[in-house]
Amino acid sequence: MGEAKRRKAALGEKYGQDTTRILPWVPITKTQAEKLVKLSTRLTWVGIGALVVAWVTVRFIGPAFGWWQVV
Repeated sequence: MGEAKRRKAALGEKYGQDTTRILPWVPITKTQAEKLVKLSTRLTWVGIGALVVAWVTVRFIGPAFGWWQVV
């Protein structure tokens, strides 16, 4: 009998499910934590892109239309 079959027999219903938690008192599994890191990284880059677009708009496009003279 191979190791995988032994593990499957020992775990039963829980075989193949991710039950490893980051910390015992935190109800977040390692897979969920990895997904959260990927999502937050993607959202960070979206925020940086939005900041660059806003800066370009204020710095270059705004003065081109003469908005600075209104103040």
